[in-house]
Amino acid sequence: MTEPANAQQITYWNEQAGPTWAALQPALDRQLAPLGRRAMAELDLGPGRRVLDVGCGSGETTLALADTGAEVVGADISRPMLEVARGRTGARANIAFLEADAQTYPFEPASFDAVFSRFGVMFFADPEAAFANLRRALQPGGRLAFVCWRAPAENTIMTLPMAAAAPHLPPPAPPPPPGSPGPFSFADPDRVRGILGAAGFSDTALTPHNEKIGGGDLETTLGLSMRVGPLGALLRDNPDSRDAAIASVRGALAAHEGPEGVKLDSATWIVTARAS
Repeated sequence: MTEPANAQQITYWNEQAGPTWAALQPALDRQLAPLGRRAMAELDLGPGRRVLDVGCGSGETTLALADTGAEVVGADISRPMLEVARGRTGARANIAFLEADAQTYPFEPASFDAVFSRFGVMFFADPEAAFANLRRALQPGGRLAFVCWRAPAENTIMTLPMAAAAPHLPPPAPPPPPGSPGPFSFADPDRVRGILGAAGFSDTALTPHNEKIGGGDLETTLGLSMRVGPLGALLRDNPDSRDAAIASVRGALAAHEGPEGVKLDSATWIVTARAS
């Protein structure tokens, strides 16, 4: 039997990251919701519109899209996160969920007015094929809007915990080759333009967006840092260094705590395009 095109990502988001993200849903939503809202603002939403939410995760973005009155289909490969999403949305008539890989799922052609994603499109094994599939699902002239990370060096929200813990731990695994599926695979704007153009999109625009974001108070943010991303694996593999590393991370995060909790710099692209 042939493996699915995104077999590695399907395994990762069902057996490793998915359960963790589902458990940490409230804090992750607080952290990422403002960035999703910024991308949503680029779409013409409302009653009578049909929207595909790619990589909908635990459903926060699907709910926000549906609050405009639009009919929303949330698609994700992570069963643990979809279980959370379905539990949050209940029987709302304008929401449906699909356990589906948006790279290959046979969406009905020209069945959506818009495609949206909050950090759900950087993990495709074949991004050109994936976006071509999404373009076919859009009506001619339909809009695409998504938010993706810029370079790691610009995202303190992603790098500060590891930098603080680094003196106490062995080096993390080297980053994957440029363009490999992962959080920063769309950091290069020229690559994004090329992928979308090859997939049949036009009028592509990438707007830089900078915003301080956070998941909550100091202890909540510390918990996220220790469980999301490569730092958690290093802490598990080096128990003798765990206490010293955590103390350093707590101190680094405390320097950024204010009345609204810990807030750190994020740097993203707001990407928009139109189906040709």
